Amino acid sequence: MAPALRRRLALLGAAALVILAGLSLRAGGYRLGLSFFAVKYGGSLLWGSMVYFLIAAFLPRRGQGRVAGLALALAVAVEFSRLVHTPAFDAFRLTTAGALLLGRVFSLWNILAYAIGIGLAALLDRALLPGQEESRQSAITSQGQRAR
Repeated sequence: MAPALRRRLALLGAAALVILAGLSLRAGGYRLGLSFFAVKYGGSLLWGSMVYFLIAAFLPRRGQGRVAGLALALAVAVEFSRLVHTPAFDAFRLTTAGALLLGRVFSLWNILAYAIGIGLAALLDRALLPGQEESRQSAITSQGQRAR
C-alpha cells in the first residue's frame, strides 16, 4: 500500500475514533459524573482534534504545522459563524447534527479548547502516524520520474 494511502487511512481511523469519543462524551459524560466543564470543553477539544485529523487525511502530504493552521482557521471560522443568525442557519443549529457540527453559542473559550485539541492531534500525528515524510518523499520521487 502506498505511504500516502496508508497515512490517509490511519488519519481517517483516528478521526472516527475521536468522533466516537466525542459522541460518547456528549451522550454519557454527565451520567459518569463528569462536570459541565469536562463535557463541554472536552467535546470542543475533541471537535478540534477531529477537524485536524480530517484535514490531514485530505492533505496527507502537508506538514503538521500547515494542517494545524488550516484546522484552527476552520475552527475559528465555524465559531464566528455562530454570530451569524438567519432562520435557516438557526433552524439547522437546533438539530442534533447542527449542534454537533456548528454549535449554538459563540464562546472564545471554545476557540481555546479547539486550539488545544488541534495541538494534541498534531502531536499524536507526529508521534503515532509515521509516513508523512515518506509520503512527501514518494511524491517528490514520482514527480521527478514523470519529468524525465
